[in-house]
Amino acid sequence: MNARASSLAGSDDAVTLGLVEDVAGFLALRRDWEALFTRAAAPRQLFQSHVFLRHWAAHYLTPDMRLSIVTAHRAGELAMVWPLVRQRRYGLDTLRFMGVPVAQFGDVLVGGGEDALLQAGWAFLRHLRADLFEARKLRADSCLALSGLLDAAVQGDRQEAPFVDLTRRVGDAGPSLAYPARERSNHRRRLRRLGERGPLAYAMPPPGPEAARLAAAAIAMKRTTLAHRGIVAPVINDPRFATFFTDLAADASGEASLRIASLSVGGAPIGIDLSFDCKGNSFAHVLATAPEQEHGGIGKILIHHSFASARGRGSTVFDLLAPAEPYKREHADGSVAVSDRLLPLSLKGRLACHLGIQHWRPLLKAAVKCLPAGLSRHVIPAPRQGR
Repeated sequence: MNARASSLAGSDDAVTLGLVEDVAGFLALRRDWEALFTRAAAPRQLFQSHVFLRHWAAHYLTPDMRLSIVTAHRAGELAMVWPLVRQRRYGLDTLRFMGVPVAQFGDVLVGGGEDALLQAGWAFLRHLRADLFEARKLRADSCLALSGLLDAAVQGDRQEAPFVDLTRRVGDAGPSLAYPARERSNHRRRLRRLGERGPLAYAMPPPGPEAARLAAAAIAMKRTTLAHRGIVAPVINDPRFATFFTDLAADASGEASLRIASLSVGGAPIGIDLSFDCKGNSFAHVLATAPEQEHGGIGKILIHHSFASARGRGSTVFDLLAPAEPYKREHADGSVAVSDRLLPLSLKGRLACHLGIQHWRPLLKAAVKCLPAGLSRHVIPAPRQGR
């Protein structure tokens, strides 16, 4: 279904707003969406790329969701996309970004004249008669945050996303002089000890079967490590998480930007990095090490290998994503604030915010983390299967 409305009619810059509510309409936008992304997207908006959301829709778009993609065309050219879904939860109709929970940042893709376009898109969105607009993981430097449209929103979880300047951090043979001499010495020592266990090999396979195999191995490693630590991670343990990444890694079309960097000893992978590349930036989504190797400093070796691999692919910035865990801060050259925001669009929505709905998710997550691992499995509902 496509609903149409026009604004700025009669001018040379006439804008036509539209609503795409089905997968067929989303797929039909592919060529124009990719053109808009190429000319207007910032690196941080890789999670709004058509290819990323196309894979997301194949795995995470469930029957209780409906696409609600707001588009703007100007002079026949796609000029803006709000990639949204509509879902009824807790008796409330909520609009939120496509890509949850695997997309790390939500935002709007918009070309030139963005202020007027964003205002027009927001006015169109408010007429969709939803109760809430939810923006999870909104960066402070995102188009939507900078627009001021969500200044009145209730803020929920707040975090920091650290990033690394690869031109400072990557040396000719490991960590650069930006690191203390002791850290550089420790890195060489860890490599020597690792080499004593067997031949050490690095690999960066192109998208295809080998990349898919390593992606699956990385997710399995991550799940095992989290289980050993007693950490509850429903998103990672959801079967869709693994199939999403393996399908992206196998996508040899040349459009997907997932890149694999692995570290092996004796032919067995012991550390794997799943990162996305976009316009000179890399985004570390999964850094996984073999649990039995944790005490050998494999994590530190892997992260330096990941930096070097990304630099070799032409990236100058390596985004470690939120949250800003201590090991990330050891390498960070800066960070960007990331927050969840919730804006009521109806009386029901305002009442829900008044009752503190924005705090329910963080409180539930905190409560579950306090439970024994065996008990937490019974508290968290089983994930719904995608299409």
